[in-house]
Amino acid sequence: MPSFSETFLQALTLLATFDRKVAEIVVLSLQVSGLAVLLGTLLGLPLGACLAIGRFPGKHAATVVTNGLMGAPSVVVGVVVYLLLSRSGPLGGFGLLFSPGAMVVAQTLLVVPLMAAIARQVVEDAWLRYAEELQVMRFSWWQSVTTLLYDCRHSLLVAVLAGLGRAMSEVGAVMIVGGNIDGATRVMTTAIALETSKGDLPLAIALGLVLVALILALNGVAFAMRGWAMRRFG
Repeated sequence: MPSFSETFLQALTLLATFDRKVAEIVVLSLQVSGLAVLLGTLLGLPLGACLAIGRFPGKHAATVVTNGLMGAPSVVVGVVVYLLLSRSGPLGGFGLLFSPGAMVVAQTLLVVPLMAAIARQVVEDAWLRYAEELQVMRFSWWQSVTTLLYDCRHSLLVAVLAGLGRAMSEVGAVMIVGGNIDGATRVMTTAIALETSKGDLPLAIALGLVLVALILALNGVAFAMRGWAMRRFG
């Protein structure tokens, strides 16, 4: 069995030579997670803003549920999506199971509560500052939502990046609904789990290095953007 240094060197060689298999897995991961975060942004940010400024029965319960779903086990989400997309499920006719589309659905369900919870807190803080002004200008409820989302756009970038980080690091749900099919639905997290069990440690480490680098980069961008927004608009 190769030593740790030899295995690590082989992993770096895979990255340095732009190994085709590594590249395919990374590209698919970015495509699936990117689309899931796009859908999560379109759904989660307005949902969070509505929870922040809306007045409706059950608002507090909806907020508690949203916050609770931030930590929803990914395998549970995967099972739910699997049942919905299976042949006997209500969405089975679309034929999405064991495809990148099913993985996008699962990741979207995982990131929406996270992005909505962060957006709710950000917009709620802004609402406390601008509520009287918006009411004096006779803004409708939806106009207030869209105005505050635009005004808080730099702070809300943190929610988007947090959602992307959650989507890219997720393994349970995408393995259940995607099937971890080589060349079709194998993403970084599922490939790392599989290659480690197979003993192909160089490939697993190479993918792990890419994944960690991306997560660190996302956190760095989020920190920098928040600091920039606070200096410019604070």
